[in-house]
Amino acid sequence: MDSPSFYDDLDEVLVEMPQGLVTFTFTRYSPGNKGTVLCAFEGVDSEQEAKKLIGKNLWLPLAELPPLDGNKFYYHEVIGFVVVDAVKGNIGTIKDVYEGAAQTLLCIINSGKEILLPVLDATIVSVDRTAKQLHVSAPEGLIEMYLDPNINKGEKDI
Repeated sequence: MDSPSFYDDLDEVLVEMPQGLVTFTFTRYSPGNKGTVLCAFEGVDSEQEAKKLIGKNLWLPLAELPPLDGNKFYYHEVIGFVVVDAVKGNIGTIKDVYEGAAQTLLCIINSGKEILLPVLDATIVSVDRTAKQLHVSAPEGLIEMYLDPNINKGEKDI
């Protein structure tokens, strides 16, 4: 899990500006209330310049992210990984990760069809970074729901 202590030695962040990501170097920073950080950036010398940064998305340089192991992964690192289900085998390649308020989903492409798989501890078995594979245990019937044309049409076995 993420911890603020991972970033104690952070020197800079990328700020999402209209022209793209811009690197800002800290001159000082300290934890504030409710997950905020009070900081000063090199080259931001007035209140007017600082106000332009309020509410902007911040990004960390990838080199600053601590390594993860086991079944933990950063969403950006698994794009392009092959997903291998415990029962169905290779079910496709991760195209995207959708972060929702209630659930994060892997968007997996299988022969042009999209499979949405929830990112849960019970679903993610392991990450093989060397082979670029994500091993999963999909909920029963989920993969079939996306790939079996009879299920998609509402047809049922009687």
